[in-house]
Amino acid sequence: MLNIFNSVIASTGITPAVFIILVLVSLGLGGILALIHTYKNDYTKSFVMTLAILPAVVAVVILMVNGNIGAGVAVAGAFSLVRFRSAPGTAREIGAIFAAMSTGLIMGMGYIGYAVLFTALIGIAMLVFAKLSLGEKKTSRRILKITIPESLDYSDVFDDILKTYTKSYKLNQVKTSNMGSLFKLSYEIIMAEGSSEKEFIDKLRTRNGNLEISVSEYQTPVTDQL
Repeated sequence: MLNIFNSVIASTGITPAVFIILVLVSLGLGGILALIHTYKNDYTKSFVMTLAILPAVVAVVILMVNGNIGAGVAVAGAFSLVRFRSAPGTAREIGAIFAAMSTGLIMGMGYIGYAVLFTALIGIAMLVFAKLSLGEKKTSRRILKITIPESLDYSDVFDDILKTYTKSYKLNQVKTSNMGSLFKLSYEIIMAEGSSEKEFIDKLRTRNGNLEISVSEYQTPVTDQL
């Protein structure tokens, strides 16, 4: 049983059979990590597919450059370029990529048992943390966008309504629209406990002449992305 934790490369060398076994096991473990990543998470088909094949790709690279320092440095440089040709991912996506790469590295060294054990442990950890509410924000933070006519002074026209229905608010952006005849205001707000969002919007509509108003979820562009 303990033989599965020994390197199959050290004992048998890189043979076609060993190569196929390592690639197939890597694909299986990558598929498991990809399925775990889809649990309680937003994802795209392309990212899930990439996550599934990444351990096999890394394993093959490690197999081919094993012991060759020059080739290893060249491959490291090639991998570093990938960062600059991809869109920024969320912290969870970056973590999933590192988990898949670690699995591929272990497989590339021939330690099938350790790769399976690592995938099982990291997979359980990812599922547990996804299930827990650890790190979730409890505040009802929103982005409020209000369109007003140019004749309306936006500096304090909504202050009394905002103070009544929000715990805090901040005007983040003002821009003109429709050849300067309209202003579009963007607020970052935290709704007060027990306040009605519909009633809040209705109050704003009476003040802005029934022009466009939108309330959307606040998206964190920096702290959740690497």
